[in-house]
Order: sequence, then structure tokens, then C-alpha cells
Amino acid sequence: MRALVLTGKKQLALQALPTPTVAANEVLINTAYAGICGTDRALYAGLPGSADAVPPIVLGHENSGTVAAVGANVTNVQVGDRVTVDPNIYCGQCEYCLTDRPELCDHLSAVGVTRNGGLEQSFTAPASVVYRVPDNVSLKAAATTEPISCAVHGLKLLKLTPYQKALVVGDGFMGQIFAQLLQAYGVHQVDLAGRNDQKLAFNHDKFGVTRTFNTTRDTLPADYDVVIEAVGLPQTQEQAVEATKKGAQVLMFGVGQPDQTFSMNTYEVYQKQLTIQGAFINPYAFKDSLALLASGQLDVESLISHEVSLEQVEDVLNGQVSGVSKAVVKVQ
Repeated sequence: MRALVLTGKKQLALQALPTPTVAANEVLINTAYAGICGTDRALYAGLPGSADAVPPIVLGHENSGTVAAVGANVTNVQVGDRVTVDPNIYCGQCEYCLTDRPELCDHLSAVGVTRNGGLEQSFTAPASVVYRVPDNVSLKAAATTEPISCAVHGLKLLKLTPYQKALVVGDGFMGQIFAQLLQAYGVHQVDLAGRNDQKLAFNHDKFGVTRTFNTTRDTLPADYDVVIEAVGLPQTQEQAVEATKKGAQVLMFGVGQPDQTFSMNTYEVYQKQLTIQGAFINPYAFKDSLALLASGQLDVESLISHEVSLEQVEDVLNGQVSGVSKAVVKVQ
């Protein structure tokens, strides 16, 4: 089978690999689509993701496809099912797993990070992380379930109520996902800040965002109960904190560099009684994410800007393809 293998830092090679065999508790999946995200760019550049990727490894942790074979002990899916895969696999035995915080697992492994993922024609995953895709959700949309589930996890860490006003800082793929999710979770006003006037207008007109701000020329008001930072740069992290009102919650969702810092007024954190919350990966959020897709409350296909082949993946990762909001790889 054809596989795109990370062989070293910023080195990818198309190789012919044997189709993997299935263990008793595993599922073999013929990949339909694999998403490309910021984590893949980090792993390609030799930086850590949810865990370290040690070459040679096949990336691709956002996947959808069709079940080709199942192990002897698998009961939740069968051959022919359309599925998507939660890449994160928890040990179930460490302090964090045993205290209901599996996302912080000391021995986390992940499909497409520590074991071969979806940038190959077929891959295996434990049955426990394989989910059937609803009939009315396309496999292209289903390949984005993992990033959706990360956002869902972030929102579950907040206290959301309808009266709140929310601001999303960042008009990339994840920022636009959050703008829809906050409305699906009942927040009555959701505003979006970014740098792309076309994206801002699109979210206002199609997805019901109330107000938009172009941060290259607009000042963000300090008027929000909930602020989602979905960029991961020091300046946007500072903007997120500064846009809060008293009692606000800030979700620091955007991923910065490992040594990155930002400045904030610590007196205001005290005086406003702010909650500043991080969010790491996506524990048990796939069912909610697939339900949001199936219900129509979340439209992701409108946000996919590029569909590429395995041969084009490296051009996306190294920035040679311009204007990418979200790229998915059509593998089969």
C-alpha cells in the first residue's frame, strides 16, 4: 500500500508498505480522508504534538474511512462501516487516568503521532477509539471530528450560559469552529475577531456571528464574559485577556511554541476575578462532535479550503500552498 512516511525533520517520502495486520482488539481502516492541522506542521518540523513523533512514522491523526477488517474481540464496528478515529489512547492506569483526567495521561499514545496514522491507504486503531459515522455526515466532514472534539472539550471546561457574550479571537479553521459551537451551546451573542475581512464577513452572514473585528485596525472592547483564544500568539493571548469583563473566563486554546510567553496585568486577573483555562486534546468528546455534525448545528465542509493528494501534503506543511484555512487529504 502507499504511505507517506515522516523519515526525519522536514522529510517526507512516499513508500510502499505492507498492509498492517489486525490484533484481536483492533480495527483495520481503509482511509478515505485525513486532515492536516497545526500539530502535523509541528511534528513535521520536529516539535512535539500531543506526544513525540519518532521517525519513521506515518502522520495523520484526523481520519475517516471504511472498516476493512476487525479483530476477533471487536464488537462495536463491522466490516463496511463508515468510521472516524479518536487518535488518543490512554493507559488507564496512571494517576491522571485514575482521577478522571485521561487527557493528561502519563503514557499517552496516539494514532498518527506515536503509531502510524491516516496518511496511508490503510491503518489500524484500537476498537475503543473507533466511532461509526452517522449516515448523513460525509466522510470528508467526518475527518474533522478530531479538531471539533478538541474544541468541544475546551467548552466543557467552561461554565456556559445563554446570557453570556462571547468573543473568539482568531478567524482560522478552529476559530470559525468555535464561533459555531458557542452558538450551538446556547450563548446568545458570539463575536469574532481576526485579520481576514472575507472570513469575518462570511461568518457574520452564514453562521450568525453578531459582531466582527479586524484586529489590524479595530480595538476589542473589554466587554466579554467568555473569550476563546484560537491563535496561539503572544499578542492574541494578551488581546484575549484584555477583552474580558469582570468574572470572565478565558480559554487559551491556541497552541504556542514550547518556550513562548505572554504578558498580562496580574492585578486585573485578581480584580476582575478572571478564570484563565487551558485545554489539552479531547477526552471522550467524539460522540458529542458527531452529534453536532449530524444535527446540522455545525458546518465544517464550508470551512475546508483545500483537498489535496498524498503527493501534495509536504507542500501544504512547508507553506508552499497559500491561502490554506483547512486542508484534507483524499487518500483512497
